[in-house]
Parts: sequence; C-alpha cells; structure tokens
Amino acid sequence: MEIRPTTDQDLDVFVGTLHAAFGRFPETPAEDGGGVWWSAFEMDRGLLATTADGRPVGTAGAYSFELTLPGEILVPVGGVTAVGVLPSHRRQGLLSAMMRHQLTGLRTRGEFLSVLLASEALIYRRFGYGPATYTQRLTVRRHQAALALPRARAAADTPATGSDTGTVEVLRRAECGETLEEVYDRYRRAQPGALSRPHRWWALGAGQPPISRAPRYVAVHRDTDGVPDGYASYSLGESDTLTVDEIIAADDSVFTALARFVLGHDLVSQVVFKHFPPEHPLRWQFEDFRAGEVSGHTDWLWVRLLDVPRALTARGWFTDGELVLDVDDPFLGEHGRYLLTVRDGKADCVPTDREPDLSLDVSDLGSVYLGGTAPSTLVRAGHVRAHRPGAVTLADALFRAERAPHCLHWF
Repeated sequence: MEIRPTTDQDLDVFVGTLHAAFGRFPETPAEDGGGVWWSAFEMDRGLLATTADGRPVGTAGAYSFELTLPGEILVPVGGVTAVGVLPSHRRQGLLSAMMRHQLTGLRTRGEFLSVLLASEALIYRRFGYGPATYTQRLTVRRHQAALALPRARAAADTPATGSDTGTVEVLRRAECGETLEEVYDRYRRAQPGALSRPHRWWALGAGQPPISRAPRYVAVHRDTDGVPDGYASYSLGESDTLTVDEIIAADDSVFTALARFVLGHDLVSQVVFKHFPPEHPLRWQFEDFRAGEVSGHTDWLWVRLLDVPRALTARGWFTDGELVLDVDDPFLGEHGRYLLTVRDGKADCVPTDREPDLSLDVSDLGSVYLGGTAPSTLVRAGHVRAHRPGAVTLADALFRAERAPHCLHWF
C-alpha cells in the first residue's frame, strides 16, 4: 500500500474514490468548476492511498483555515476533510496510516493545531482529536414567538438595553455575496472557535448555504450609518417552516433584530434555527420561555494539538495561575509534562519534571483548549486525573474563554 500526495491532476480520481467510500456519486460541477461542496479542495494538501497495482482505495485532505482562539487571536490550522476508505479495504490499518501520515505533514507545514468535523464520534478521538465546540437546533413556534421587553433598563430617557436602531433589507443570495463575505469575516475574527471562509469558497459556491449557490433569501442588517453588520440566510419549506441556515451578527442587539425579523415572517408556523449557539440568550428573550424547543445538541469542531507548548502560548488567557500538565499522545507515541504559567493574559509553557497537577490525553486537552469544555467535566467523567486539591478549580478558571466558542463553518 502506498500513500502519496495529490496534485491537481488527481482531482477526478480523488473525488471519485471519496464518494465511493461513502456509497455516493459526485454531483456535476458548473462550467467554472464550482457549485459543488468539494470544489474548494486544495489538492496540494491531499493524500491518496493506492494498492500495489495502483488502484485508489483511500483519501484524506485538508483546507487552509484561520482559527480564532480566545483573546481574538488568529492562527493557521489545517482543516482535515475528505477522509475515506473504500469498504473493501477497511479495518486493515489504512485509515490509521493515512492519519499518521497527515499529522506528520501538518507539522512539517509548521501548523500546531488541526481541526475537523467528525462524521462519526468514535473514529477521531483515537487519533488525538477532542470535541471543542458544540451547536444545536432551536425550533420556535411562531404563535409563541413574542419577544419580551428587557427588564433591565437604563434611565427613563434612554433606550432599553439591547435596543436596535438599524434597518433590515431582504435580498436574494445571488445579490449580496460580497456583503455576506465581509460581514462573516468581521464576525469570525472576534468569535472564539470560528474558522475563516476563504474567498475561494465564496467565489466557487463551495460548502453549504449561504456559501453555496443554493437559492436563499438573506435578511441583511445595517447599522445607523448604513454599514452591513449582520445577516440571516433562510428559506421557506414544507409545513410552513422557515429554516434559518445561520445568523451572523456583530453583537446581541443585531442578532435579536434579525431573529425578530424571521420570527415575524407571514405564513409561517414555526422557525428553525439550524445552527444555534448553546449559550445564546435568545430563549431568555421570549415572553414564553417554552416558545423555543432545543434539539440536536451535538459536537461540531474537533481540535487536535500538534505542538502543546506552541498551542498553549498562542491563545489568550483571562486568569493568572500555574499548572503542571502531564499530556499523553498515544497515537503519535509521545508524552510530555509541561509547566503552564499565565501572567497578564500571556502564557509560558515549558517542559518540567515537577509533579503534575493534571494528567490527561491530548484529545482531552483539545476539548478544553478553546474554553468550550470545562476541565472539571472531564475529571468528573473519569478521563482527566487531578493530583492535588484546587487543581481542577484553577484549571477551569484558566481555560475559560471570554465567551463560549462556536463554529458555524461546515467543511
């Protein structure tokens, strides 16, 4: 079995092998090569596994993204994608070989983090990835969707907290691609856990709506100066259900304004927010707290640390403290003990022989890295071991982010 890098000439073979691995057939791209979810593949980052006689049997790829870390810090990451093995060659060690080959390549490129969306949750933890952000679906019955007046108000002569003075304009997706790209880019730079959406994705219509060319209406919010600062991509389907692909907003007041707009749409029985942040306050804004029903709470972005000291010193921190982390990486056969020291928002991380405060797997470190999973949760689950009183409380305080991480991007 051979695992080799791919080139542009391998695109058709790569796409055909990947689809065969999942029992599907490729769509037909548009004349410009776009309009399909895989049109933004970076073939210089792909891997193709072949048999001794040259038959393709496995694929793995990666995108070049930026990830926003706590502290509004942007770092390059490899977004692992297109991982598949033909059913005839599974359970023969091929997937593990490709993943090990890929992780080595990511390190060679100088990337210290890797991310992915897991098709099956059982697969990727053994390769060192841990779930780091979460998402859910919110279904709101329109007849119960009235928003309450905020109970906390400023002085009588000032607007209520969170009030909005902007405007909303309805456009078709084809009319506002540049606006969507600009608004999303501003949003993702401030949102922990968010990934960049390279211009190439928007130009080719790669991915899911609103990046794709699927017909959608878009409610574009503009501030008092007319500058776009939010949007909601939506469609009206069967059973009078309005489905919101995503809401991108500069702040909570803009999100509320866009939510109020879609919830007020005529001839709609319910509104479904497909990608709703778990800790968002919208449910608390309904007069009827039971107006919104949460379902489909699931993991989304999985994170893998490739260089523990670089990763821990890259993100921002919001509490001072000192922890010794004993980190095991069984897939790569590595083990390290590190002294993490945080002062004034910056971290120093160096090897140490001091007794550990916490012992954990690299996948668990990936889960807590963005602040979306508390170390204490993993201690209580029996996955992380605390060696001294107070270590868990300090770890929770250290690893928290300025706000809950959330990733909307599908890849």
